[in-house]
Amino acid sequence: RGSGTIWLTEVQCQGSEATLAACRAKPWGVHHCSHRNDASVVCTGTSFPAPFAIVRLVNGSGRCSGRVEVLHERWGSVCDNGWDLLDAEVVCRELGCGAALSAPGSALFGQGHDPIWLDGVNCTGTEEALAKCSAKPWGVHTCSHAEDAAVVCSGILQLCRCSTRKREQCCWGGS
Repeated sequence: RGSGTIWLTEVQCQGSEATLAACRAKPWGVHHCSHRNDASVVCTGTSFPAPFAIVRLVNGSGRCSGRVEVLHERWGSVCDNGWDLLDAEVVCRELGCGAALSAPGSALFGQGHDPIWLDGVNCTGTEEALAKCSAKPWGVHTCSHAEDAAVVCSGILQLCRCSTRKREQCCWGGS
């Protein structure tokens, strides 16, 4: 059993949502239940598509902005050739970081030092993972780290304690 605030009740997911917050539910914090009704999940195995790649953003102000890096044997960067908002949208979705706000290139968040793994990435914007987008073969590129791709996402909903009147300001970054 959990303790503390109960945030979600009557959650209804279709199975295609990227995050729990994308599922239908009663408004956050509105409930008529106790911790006797807490839900849990048991995950077994993995069902990642091949080739599987883990994505992260580095050198940003938080986990939802920065230089794009993918794990393929070891971490490496993505070239900005053809990099656009549709590609960034896929990265933001994969990381659960909301919507893509920008897709800067030219190593805006610094140059990587590891391999350049991807070049010519071309997402439609609907893929669930960067690994599902078309690109040149792993490690084949025509760029330098001065062309490392980056992403700035809108961020995620943060659960926080605030007064009702100021909730927007402290939970969603208003001033």
